[in-house]
Amino acid sequence: MKIGTMLIHNSAAKEGHTGALGTPVFQTSTFDQGVSFRENAPGEAPVQREFDYARSGNPTRKALEETIAALEGGAKGYAFSSGIAAVASALGIFSAGDHIITAEDIYGGSYRIINTFYKRWGLEVTAVNAQNIDEIRRSLRPNTKALFLETPSNPLLKITDLGAALAFAREAALVSIVDNTFMTPILQRPLELGADIVIHSATKFLGGHSDVVAGLTVTRNEELGKRIYAMQNGFGAVLGPWDCWIVQRGIKTLKIRLEAQQKTALFLAKRLLDNKNVEAVYYPGLENAEGKAVHDAQASGPGVVFSFKTKTTAQALRFLGKTRLAAAAVSLGGVETIASYPVKMSHASMPQAERERLGITDTLIRISAGLEESEDLIADFEEALL
Repeated sequence: MKIGTMLIHNSAAKEGHTGALGTPVFQTSTFDQGVSFRENAPGEAPVQREFDYARSGNPTRKALEETIAALEGGAKGYAFSSGIAAVASALGIFSAGDHIITAEDIYGGSYRIINTFYKRWGLEVTAVNAQNIDEIRRSLRPNTKALFLETPSNPLLKITDLGAALAFAREAALVSIVDNTFMTPILQRPLELGADIVIHSATKFLGGHSDVVAGLTVTRNEELGKRIYAMQNGFGAVLGPWDCWIVQRGIKTLKIRLEAQQKTALFLAKRLLDNKNVEAVYYPGLENAEGKAVHDAQASGPGVVFSFKTKTTAQALRFLGKTRLAAAAVSLGGVETIASYPVKMSHASMPQAERERLGITDTLIRISAGLEESEDLIADFEEALL
């Protein structure tokens, strides 16, 4: 079954007892366990309920978790209260004194949780240019336990060769973690390329309508699944049943949304290349984009997000203030076009010197293309860039 069909026909597609086309919202905190204490007939085993307390499991959440596991081709899926809760829980399976290698240009929330929380608790971290596989190799230590990657990166859309990087992780017996938020299981499948854990901010494309905050994690095998579940159940940062239902509904239209939005993103990126006030455009769909060949070999499309730099800071600020059809907002992946200003939004917690070293400057704007008409969007953008 192709993945576009799996979005509709999966374990959550039909409720078993009534035939309802979708799992109901089990809005409950606890489950009756009385049957477990009733006297059994001779020879019968005690009855054990699958669910006991909603932090530990809920039928609506289970349906979403099984869906994302199937879509990514993994063994187990887990739903969290946010994307960063999913990241924090994946990192939480490691111990004080362990060392992990991360890409240097990762989502600002991931950067923040690593540098303000996990380092304080004794996790050792080396951030590298993940485009350079030799730099990843040189960072290996005797206590290295994991490799954390994100490709395309946020917000400069830098490309990591997942095949090479994940092969190194296997050779070194590292747990490999890939944030696949930008690509989704439709466009990129890290587990098939060798990853051990895949993470999504389901707030973005999987939910798809800017109306829910959620995170999802998929593990390659059951053993890693048990470790992630221990963090999920222990921390308690679980996704509520109503939000699970919202994400599940969003997933059903993922393919058709991505196809339309990706066309718009490519159209906008190409047109902005010719704008006199635009210094550079970052998007793996452009012919001369750095890393395009690598991206094309590991993904089936360039995605919906691109970034561009204006020639001056004043032009960037004017664009954000003048655009009428792009919301100047945090986040991405909704049906509406969103223009984000990384230095004040997603990467505000990153020190200025580090941002500038990576190229995240005051002139950088990140765009998540929506479902508006592309001609309307480019007319609005060009007006805002005057």
